[in-house]
Amino acid sequence: MLSCQRDAFRIPPGVTYLNCAYLSPLPHRVEAAGHEGLERKRRPWEITPNDFFQPLETVRSRFARLIDSSEPERVALLPSVSYGMAVVARNAPVAAGQEILLLEEQFPSNFYIWKKLADQKGARLRIIAPPEEGPDRGRRWNERILESIGPRTALVTLPHAHWADGTRFDLMAVRQRCREVDALLIIDGSQSIGAMPFSVREIQPDALICVAYKWLLGPYSSSLGWFGPAFDGGEPIEESWMNRLGSEDFQRLVHYQEQYRPQAWRYNVGEASNFIAVPMIAQALDMILEWSVPAIADYCRRLTEPTAQKFLEMGCRVEQAPTRAPHLFGVRFPQHFDLSVAQNALKAAGIFVSWRGRALRISPYLYNRSEDLEKLIEVLQSNLKPTTTKP
Repeated sequence: MLSCQRDAFRIPPGVTYLNCAYLSPLPHRVEAAGHEGLERKRRPWEITPNDFFQPLETVRSRFARLIDSSEPERVALLPSVSYGMAVVARNAPVAAGQEILLLEEQFPSNFYIWKKLADQKGARLRIIAPPEEGPDRGRRWNERILESIGPRTALVTLPHAHWADGTRFDLMAVRQRCREVDALLIIDGSQSIGAMPFSVREIQPDALICVAYKWLLGPYSSSLGWFGPAFDGGEPIEESWMNRLGSEDFQRLVHYQEQYRPQAWRYNVGEASNFIAVPMIAQALDMILEWSVPAIADYCRRLTEPTAQKFLEMGCRVEQAPTRAPHLFGVRFPQHFDLSVAQNALKAAGIFVSWRGRALRISPYLYNRSEDLEKLIEVLQSNLKPTTTKP
């Protein structure tokens, strides 16, 4: 059972940061790896051809371990989720009259590319809305998803946990239904990988795309993708010299090569071997593997479960535990509350959270303690006031 790891991060005493779903702080070790990378770039005469490739293999291997994959060669280094989804869209066999299934209020990086692809191919976007608020909302939403997958479905793309309210989706059940209708399953793991257990062996997605700057504790402008057999012979977004066979032999780069390096390496973004960012990602993944994702999820669950219960007692709406992520949940307040006062009070108290409309998103991590959540509740209870209406 993990204890609080606040000392691993540079967080000032007066800051209560409950917003890892927005951006994670950098751990000391990750920050140090970045500084070391900067120092190394100052000495380019020490950088060898092997340094362009071996650090990428380290990251691929660690990410594969994190998601329970025995195939690191299926991992690609990407700049963003939108880039990874564009790779998938370029190679997905979607035809006119077929359907691309996604969720209502899905994060935009996992929406715009499918809207564009549907328009280009004459396909239909099928957007699955959640049921009205009420008992078993998450379970009923999962049922709607399964019921919507049918013979016309070409591709299903969804997260493991909803980015705004933490609703969990039953990926195993979705995978089984996709297999029955021969549809691709594409997962956005940005709000779950590193904080919720995930197994490629069990779920067998066709692709998994994940940012590195949230629950993977890495730098911004960095993402990772895992591409299954459906994409082994695909066409990349760009034609980077590093992605061709034999590119590690710099003397022979002028002898152009038609073949790509095996499997997902072809999807690496150009200049993937960033001498500052890649060591940071490698160090962050190493820390998460040391802590272990199940232990991280358990720690966050011990923080969020009593907090969610207190919000329910305050008359707020919170997704129920069986279909709620352990590390992330949204709180919807009664309409008669004036949220502006509470928002200002949280800011004044040094409490950092995210607001999405009238919903409050709370996403603690290992640097938080139960006192942080208690402080949040105390400030809200003292400052949530009914809206004043003038006669």
